[in-house]
Amino acid sequence: MHSQTLCVHGCTDGNNVTGAVTVPVYQCATFAHPALGDTTGYDYSRQQNPTREALENQIAVLEDATDCLAFATGMAAITCLLDLLEPGDEVIASDDLYGGSVRLLNNLGKKHGLGITYLDTGNLAAVSAAITPQTRLVLAESPSNPMMHITDVRALADLLSGRDILLAADNTFLTPYFCRPLTLGADIVIHSGTKYLGGHNDALAGFLAVRSAEISEKLRLLYKTTGAILAPWESYLLIRGIKTLALRMEKAQANALEIAAWLRTKPEVTHVRYAGLLDAPGYNILRKQASGFGSMISFDVDKPERAAAVLGRLKLIHFAESLGGVETLMTYPIVQTHADVPEDIRTKLGLSDRLLRLSVGIENAADLITDIEQALT
Repeated sequence: MHSQTLCVHGCTDGNNVTGAVTVPVYQCATFAHPALGDTTGYDYSRQQNPTREALENQIAVLEDATDCLAFATGMAAITCLLDLLEPGDEVIASDDLYGGSVRLLNNLGKKHGLGITYLDTGNLAAVSAAITPQTRLVLAESPSNPMMHITDVRALADLLSGRDILLAADNTFLTPYFCRPLTLGADIVIHSGTKYLGGHNDALAGFLAVRSAEISEKLRLLYKTTGAILAPWESYLLIRGIKTLALRMEKAQANALEIAAWLRTKPEVTHVRYAGLLDAPGYNILRKQASGFGSMISFDVDKPERAAAVLGRLKLIHFAESLGGVETLMTYPIVQTHADVPEDIRTKLGLSDRLLRLSVGIENAADLITDIEQALT
C-alpha cells in the first residue's frame, strides 16, 4: 500500500467495537483486570495505552519497522536510546547535530561514562578510522541540522555490518513519507514527532522505530521503567496530524524548492543550503535513498546586522524555534537551537551569526517570498 494511503488508513484501533472512524482518546491511567491472572492487554498507561498503541503501530507501518515507541519528546526518545549503552561505551555522532542532542551527549552522556566522537558521518573513511572496540552506536542526521549535510545511510550501514554497533538515523527532516532508513540498513530511526509528523506546532512527541525484536524488547523495558511515554491526548493529535502528512510534505517541499532557487538570486544572500538543489552536496545520494528532499533551508546573509534585521522585520513568517509545522518558521541557530554548541565547533561547521534557518510551511510560496524580500531589504 502506498504511503499516501497509509498516512490516512495505517492507524487502526484494535479495540474499536463502535465503528468510530477516528481512534478515540483513551484518557485512562489504569485498566481493570477481568480476574486474577487475567488482563485485557492493558494494565497501566505507562506501559501501554490503546491510543498510543495505535499511533505506534502506524509509525511502525510507515517506517517498515518491527516496533515503534512513542515518547513525550524527541529528546526523551534519544535519552532512552542512550540508555541501551553501558559506561565505557563510545558513540560516534554527526558533528552537525541538533543542539539539544549535543547538549544531551555532552552533559548526560559523558556524565554516565559514554565517550563521544563528533565527525562528518557522510565521510565513511573518517567513521571507519574513529571506530574502536568500545564503539556501540553511530548517530547520524541526514539532512543534518542546520547545515543540511547528507549521510549515505546505506553505505554507513554496510560499513558497520557484522560489528556490534547500532546505527541510529534521525529521520525528522524527511519523515517516513520521503525516506525509510530501516530499509537502508539502519537499526533504529529517531523522530521528533513534534515536527512534521504532528505538523501543527501543537504537540510535543518523539519516536524510536526499530528493526530488531531484540532491540525492541530492551527499549520497552527502559520505556516502562522510566515512564517518558506519550500521553493519550498527544497521541491522538499525532494520529490526526499524520493523516495529512503526505499533502503537507509535498506542498512544503514544492515551496522550499521555489524559495531556495529565489534566494540564490538575492545579492544579500551569500550561500543557500537546500538538499533539493541539483548542485547541493549529497543530492545524488539522497535522490537514490529518498523520494523527496524535504522543506528545510538554511542560508547565509552578507552580514550579522542583516540577519538580526530580517528577524525583526518578518510579518508573515514567524521568528520561532522548531520546524515542520504548517506555518513557515525562521530560526537563528546560534542563539536558539544551537546555543549550547561550543563556539569553536560552530565556527568550524560554518554556523555563524549570518546563518538563518527556514522551515518552509504550506502557505502560498509567493507570499512567503514577498515577506522574505521585504525583510531582506
